[in-house]
Amino acid sequence: MPVPKSTHQPPSRVSIEDPRPQVDCGRYAVKACVGDRVAVSALIFRDGPQALRAVARYRGPADAPWRETPMRRLGPEGGEDRWGAHFVVDAEGPWRWSIEAWTDDWASWCDELERKVAAGVADLDSELAEGAVLLRATAARSAVRGDDAGSLTATAALLEDSSATLGERTAAALDATLAKLYARHAARSGAAHMDPAGTVDVERERARFGSWYELFPRSFGGFAGVAEQLPKLAALGFDVVYLPPIHPIGLTRRKGRNNALVAEPADPGSPWAIGSADGGHKAVSRELGTIEEFDHMLAVAVENGVEICLDFAIQCSADHPWLREHPEWFNHRPDGTLKYAENPPKRYEDIYNVNFDCEDWRGLWAALLDVVDFWVERGVRIFRVDNPHTKPFAFWRWLIEDVRGRRSDVIFLAEAFTRAAPLRELAKLGFSQSYTYFTWKNSRRELEEYVTELAHSGMELYCRPNFFVNTPDILHAYLQEGGPPAFRARLILAATLSPSYGIYSGFESYENVPVQAGSEEYLDSEKYELKHRALDGPLLPLIGAVNEIRREHPALQRLDNVTFLPVENDALIAYAKTAEEETLIVVVNLDPHVPQEGIVIVPSRLGLPPVMEVRDLLGGERFSWRLGRNFVRLDPAVRPAHLLIVEPAP
Repeated sequence: MPVPKSTHQPPSRVSIEDPRPQVDCGRYAVKACVGDRVAVSALIFRDGPQALRAVARYRGPADAPWRETPMRRLGPEGGEDRWGAHFVVDAEGPWRWSIEAWTDDWASWCDELERKVAAGVADLDSELAEGAVLLRATAARSAVRGDDAGSLTATAALLEDSSATLGERTAAALDATLAKLYARHAARSGAAHMDPAGTVDVERERARFGSWYELFPRSFGGFAGVAEQLPKLAALGFDVVYLPPIHPIGLTRRKGRNNALVAEPADPGSPWAIGSADGGHKAVSRELGTIEEFDHMLAVAVENGVEICLDFAIQCSADHPWLREHPEWFNHRPDGTLKYAENPPKRYEDIYNVNFDCEDWRGLWAALLDVVDFWVERGVRIFRVDNPHTKPFAFWRWLIEDVRGRRSDVIFLAEAFTRAAPLRELAKLGFSQSYTYFTWKNSRRELEEYVTELAHSGMELYCRPNFFVNTPDILHAYLQEGGPPAFRARLILAATLSPSYGIYSGFESYENVPVQAGSEEYLDSEKYELKHRALDGPLLPLIGAVNEIRREHPALQRLDNVTFLPVENDALIAYAKTAEEETLIVVVNLDPHVPQEGIVIVPSRLGLPPVMEVRDLLGGERFSWRLGRNFVRLDPAVRPAHLLIVEPAP
């Protein structure tokens, strides 16, 4: 093998390996929000005993020069050769980070000198001369970059002064202030660099934390009626109000009540059958109001600190203008008929999917981007995307990068009820949040395993869950059979486990009747008929209290800080969440039918005192807890959970 070509110096003798955090070896960006501390680390080492120095380098979307922060050995927590540092991201957009590491000539020289002094070596003139050479070279650099040259040169002269005592010379050489001075102007010769640099996609806080409420506008009196409800929803602590499609609904093959194939004249149809003679994805249903009333609703939302999330569903009714203007965008059977949407055994005769493999796929992509841009220009900043896993991943990456490259505050939520690999891929390529399998995780083991995967397996680097407790399509058997206690338990689990969670209207009124036994569909589903709703459900006081607690306590605003606690009863689940100076302990009775009691074990690794006072944020009661075993009894008919905060020691 030929000698490596180099015009200046040999290859670096420093190695940088296993840099973290990375997703798929840097193929995708790590996610963060403004204000987050991004912890970076790597294995940094070299041949021989020489000392090393390293810095983490980073820059935001508006930064020209790189910023730096020193790295340190992590020691027992990370292994002998793992170094780490952190930096704070203070702006939205793409951030870059890297690592630079080099041999610390001065520290290496000092280490050798110290060992020789300790060994009683009397003649150190040659060693001190080497140190003087290092100092004079550093003084030359400092003359250009600062005013430290005089101090460095004076110390170099002292090291070379044979009239001074050996003790005076070595003490000057080993002075800590001199080491800092040298480090300020280090040459970094033979430095190694992390290549390629890592990427962090930084979004606003709402991408990580928020309380969502889903409602059908037609059941609240259209846009004007929703505008009237927004102050109430804000007072209940909701941050986002998600609206299913607001566009004109097709007449052809319109669905009737309970998904009947034939609609009665008064049936409003499914909002997901988008498009009529009134327009398509850039129009609003006249039954909901005018575009001006939509704009007014947005303005009221802003006044109340609430955001409106729109549904982005890439599908059309037979009456959508695109079928007439761009028939090439749709799937045709050999006999020329259009192929309607299916998800066996479900059939959607009123809906047609677009054909992403058509010859004019570029035109289709551009039209869909134009739809998103239309609503962004009107002030919408959050989109819930319907079934994104049935569309090309490359399309989503392109669309999200384009939109967020121009508007970094736009958030996309993936309704990806699909296999694990597609769900993860959508999160990696740019979706801010994702629906999850939480709805189907109801036992202690299921919850512990699933949340641990989300929070501690590496998924936390790129996938932000949104724990919706129910949806218009999902009424789990746990809610059907558990009555009001089941609703209260699921609310507390979702709101305290995940930084983002949501409920679909009707949850607060304990709606739990399926269309038939064994089905997760609602009887008289709101997807197919008009309901007359009001914010008056009996669960609303608890919802408001929980949302207020979430806003007041940073520990509930993160995912990766959860620690599950041992409990000597599988009907109870317990977990701790810590942030800054606070620790919360949540205990939930998963049995909605009978009281359950057991022992919750608080481990010492939480760093809590041996004996502590805890206060229940839901009811105000105070208890004395300790490290180790603590008795808990929860009656679901009274209160299914404790939400305890550890009080600071007096």
